[in-house]
Amino acid sequence: MDSAAGAGEEDVRPDDLPDGLVVADRRGLISCFNAEAGRLTGAVPTRMLGLPIQDALPLEHTDGRRWWRLTDPYDGPATRSGEPEHHLLLPGGREVLVTTRYLRTAPGGPLHRLVLSLRDAGARHRDERSDAELIATVAHELRSPLTSVKGFTATMLDKWERFTDDQKRLMLQTVDSDADRVTRLITELLDVSRIDSGRLEIRRLPIQLAEAARRHVETLVNGGQPAERFTVRAADDLPGLWADPDKIDQVLGNLLENAVRHGAGTITIELHRVPPSDHHQEGTAVTVSDEGPGIPEEAMHRVFTRFWRGSDRSGTGLGLYIVKGIVEAHGGTVTVGRGDRGGARFRFTLPAGTPAFMV
Repeated sequence: MDSAAGAGEEDVRPDDLPDGLVVADRRGLISCFNAEAGRLTGAVPTRMLGLPIQDALPLEHTDGRRWWRLTDPYDGPATRSGEPEHHLLLPGGREVLVTTRYLRTAPGGPLHRLVLSLRDAGARHRDERSDAELIATVAHELRSPLTSVKGFTATMLDKWERFTDDQKRLMLQTVDSDADRVTRLITELLDVSRIDSGRLEIRRLPIQLAEAARRHVETLVNGGQPAERFTVRAADDLPGLWADPDKIDQVLGNLLENAVRHGAGTITIELHRVPPSDHHQEGTAVTVSDEGPGIPEEAMHRVFTRFWRGSDRSGTGLGLYIVKGIVEAHGGTVTVGRGDRGGARFRFTLPAGTPAFMV
């Protein structure tokens, strides 16, 4: 029997629950106080057994009102079945999320057992801050291209006849580029939402990773990067790969653009076979490395989190977070380290996979 659970509960293991659990009997005396409740409150669970729950947990609203006085579970209306989640304070100011359930012998009858679930409010606050930061980042990134689009279109509409064809073409090219920037940002935002909710859909088709890598390099060269800056090395024994072509293009594009923007020297893309083992199936590993300053050791654990943007703080900071989400949705892994010549080295592996639909 759990040391913090009352008699007759041998088949229940409250300490296995991820949330704090406190149970009081019909007299309001604590009969169960699990380990997580002890961690949240700082109390020793076994010492809480038999204490009045209102004294053991003097909960308050954030405005200072006594929660027990307002809820009054034992003497309040007998029609209630519980309380929805409340944001409350423990002694010392620790914030917890509390949900209660009233168990009665019969509908409208006296309270037989009071069950409280406790959760740390810190994780909720972190999620809320992250969402607020996401909104602020998106608003900031949208403002610049939309201001440009509005400015150029308004100018052309107002003074169309005064501009030469070359001037009009330049302004339209700028508008087109800014529209692409907005589209990319919206795509990133949708991907983040799908990754966070576990709804990122993967449609597996046969793809050639080496060809995809060379295609991305060609695009960068056509965009003005010197061809000699890139080296692609692909092993001859790469296995067949079933993956989502569009999603893998995002991964390669993000990693190569990251190397171009933040790295220096030669950018090397290496592809080799990952043999099958007891822990994973056969697959392909792709490494993208550069010869720039690299990523500080103390920052490497944050690289794949939201809004990590390195030292120059450019971009939205969502690209590598999306890379990780896409690779993991394929059943693969992605890591970051230091390259042989000091720059950053990103490595992702993809299992061979199976078709999304069997014909």
